[in-house]
Amino acid sequence: MDKSIAQTELEGFYWQGGDTMKISRTLHTQNRRKVLEHMKKQGANEGIIVLEGGRDINRADTDHTLLFRQESNFHYLFGVGFPDCFGTIDISSGRSSLFVPRQPESYSVWMGSPPSLEDLKSIYCVDEVLYTSELPDHVSSARPSTIYTYGGQNSDSGNEGKPANFEGIDRFPKDDKKLHHALYESRVFKTETEIEVIKYANKISSLAHIEVMKHCKPGMYEYQLESIFQHHCYFHGGMRNLAYTGICASGKNAAILHYGHAGAPNNRRLEEGDVVLNDLGAEYYCYASDITCSFPVSGKFTKEQQKIYEAVLDAKDSVVARAKPGVSWVEMHELTERIIAKHLLEIGVLKGDLEDIVKAEIPAVFMPHGLGHNLGLETHDVGGYPPGSLRASRPGLRSLRNVRRLQPGMVLTVEPGCYFIRSELEKALNDPIKSRHIVSDEVEKYMDFGGIRLEDNIVITQDGVDNLTNVPRRITELQDVVGSAYR
Repeated sequence: MDKSIAQTELEGFYWQGGDTMKISRTLHTQNRRKVLEHMKKQGANEGIIVLEGGRDINRADTDHTLLFRQESNFHYLFGVGFPDCFGTIDISSGRSSLFVPRQPESYSVWMGSPPSLEDLKSIYCVDEVLYTSELPDHVSSARPSTIYTYGGQNSDSGNEGKPANFEGIDRFPKDDKKLHHALYESRVFKTETEIEVIKYANKISSLAHIEVMKHCKPGMYEYQLESIFQHHCYFHGGMRNLAYTGICASGKNAAILHYGHAGAPNNRRLEEGDVVLNDLGAEYYCYASDITCSFPVSGKFTKEQQKIYEAVLDAKDSVVARAKPGVSWVEMHELTERIIAKHLLEIGVLKGDLEDIVKAEIPAVFMPHGLGHNLGLETHDVGGYPPGSLRASRPGLRSLRNVRRLQPGMVLTVEPGCYFIRSELEKALNDPIKSRHIVSDEVEKYMDFGGIRLEDNIVITQDGVDNLTNVPRRITELQDVVGSAYR
């Protein structure tokens, strides 16, 4: 490790060297304070929080360890970059304790010498560092009235959180609901430091998207676009991890919302006349960016492609212009649907009255997903459905990942799209109500189009938004940038 980076770590900073962002780990001190405030609002004025970090995972039955990425809640409170740790926070005093595994003598041969406990205390800005074997005695000596662990359902994914577990925990009353609520409410509203980290992730990812555009040309493969993006983010930004599986979709693949997975691994050859949909974002210090750019491989849209692009751009810009504290995110989704439907009417893909088209749920045929989602330590970050919220049942809106009214400190994606998904369109054309408003001959012209999605990351401010994403959006800008590396 570079000596300057090692020294910076001991001073309580995360830094990847060079021009990368330096982050004070007092960020986690702030986060712990926020969580304690939310615990006390729920009547939890004493007791102890016990949180378990992520574990090492091997590939199948081999000794090959997958690249570790810390569990997000543990990172939020402690910022530790390695596995198999625990953390505790005494609610009444606020005292924080980190528990790390005691490594065998052979560890230094294969993995390097681990930092001392005293060094770890300085690095992670906690009150004390002990070994995990000392956790049971530590908790017992505290004699907590209640142990608060993280459990419950993630309202975005539907998956359950895994409560911390250690020998002797069953001797104490446990609660896994209050910490779940406190963490989610805290994570929805970012601190100024967190926003700066997300802004940095956006800055590097935006520049990487521009680099992809510059080098894009017919004959390349989708995965080569992904490679350019990854290289730029890691080489220039110190961002080792993508925030999610990259989507580099060209032609008809752009109508596959989560293209790029192992079964469809960004491997199509780009053809003249294609539109590319690149949904790519890297993370820095576990904080995500999530940006989508759509552009023509040749640098110039066809007339039909341009009309769809302008519809989606109008929807995105309209939401960014209107978003501010107090605005309903559900209403922003509905606004997006109406704008795209209005453009499709003008193009001639739809016919009839706009109100009837909306009532028939036709906009969801062309945009089956939600407008956007919370962004933070996860791409689809937590807290979009606070307690008591109900998920809508109608198409499109039921896929919305956030139903809150906007408030300062929230970070969200704005990602409208318009897609020509054959299965959805054929289903709509066979529907006696929807088919009245869809011009089948015109739709057929677009069946091989794919789709357009444009995605910015915004932070809600006191009087509006700060758009953290900075990529070419105007058609004239795209024409200037796409393929410019070869001119």
